[in-house]
Amino acid sequence: MTKALPALMAVSLLLAGALSLALAHGSNHALLWVLGTALGFTLYRGAFSFAGGFRQLLAEGRGAGLRAQMLMLAILVSVMLPAIQAGALAGAPVRGIVFPAGIAVIIGAFIFGIGMQLGGGCASGTLYTAGGGNTRMALTLMFFIAGATLAAYDSERWADLPALPATSLPELIGLWPALLGSLGIFLLVALGARALEQRRHGAIEPIFSKPAPDAPRRWPLAVAAIILAALNIITLWAAGRPWVITASFPLLGSRLVAEIGWDEPAFWAFWEDPTRTEAFLRPVLAERSSVMNFGLMLGAFFAACLAARFKPEWRLPWRHCCASVIGGLLLGYGAVMASGCNISAYVAGIASGSLHGWLWILPGLAGNWAGLKLRPFFRLDR
Repeated sequence: MTKALPALMAVSLLLAGALSLALAHGSNHALLWVLGTALGFTLYRGAFSFAGGFRQLLAEGRGAGLRAQMLMLAILVSVMLPAIQAGALAGAPVRGIVFPAGIAVIIGAFIFGIGMQLGGGCASGTLYTAGGGNTRMALTLMFFIAGATLAAYDSERWADLPALPATSLPELIGLWPALLGSLGIFLLVALGARALEQRRHGAIEPIFSKPAPDAPRRWPLAVAAIILAALNIITLWAAGRPWVITASFPLLGSRLVAEIGWDEPAFWAFWEDPTRTEAFLRPVLAERSSVMNFGLMLGAFFAACLAARFKPEWRLPWRHCCASVIGGLLLGYGAVMASGCNISAYVAGIASGSLHGWLWILPGLAGNWAGLKLRPFFRLDR
């Protein structure tokens, strides 16, 4: 019975949160809370990690994680590009995540990539592992928010760097060329990752079958990718835009700065932007990505409890703590500077056809490679 108490608590929090959000902000917020919980549960049960997938590819030549990402993106692009182009999905108005592609995206994605390998995860990975009881990742999350807040405070330094106008591929070349071209690139990347793994290891790790016996509770990567894609599509319908994560981080940090009285973030150039002013003035739980982020952590907590793996470790090596602090700051600053993280820019951007999403991936991978070179100093691979 004792082991069941955390899981019962998670279910109670899920129901209580859904009810309170429905009463305070409407049924749509309650739905987003449930979707966030489902995303966190799926990420944890599938051990679906962007940082881990990039690390396995760059350090070991294993491509299962990247192939699962390509599967998820293929599903998303097939559904979301036509829906966004039409402006509606199942009768609900929708729009894409399209931001300018420029120098800030390149620098921000590179910084974010380094942070992924030092901090131990990406945006979604940090949230779900922290929610699942990983104390190092909880530390990374704290400094992720701090880094995002610092980027908001410092936005005048990078906001006017050269960039192309916000443009999507369907606007440039048409819907069907953009869709078919994207699917072709995903296929080539998946085949390339498969060939690399075959050449390096003589065998291919499957993504559709059950994982190795040493990870019996993990779902196959392809199953997680398909469920995550479905939840992304439902999020597009419910929120009116794709799933994003890091939009809430500078908001949470800036509100905390204001509450403590350290500064007046309302006068920062970042929050004076008309597209962000309203979000800053509203309650935190009125902001959709915040609701989904809290739900995501709860879903991971629930999954960890069911797997009897919610066992926080409070004694951390000092080098790991330093890596979390530095990595978290880089994650936060890079995500805000690049107009998104692995979810908000890479996944949501590409699924929206945004050039900034496509531009994000190469410097993001380069940053991951640089971060891998720094990991031994912090003894992260021991």
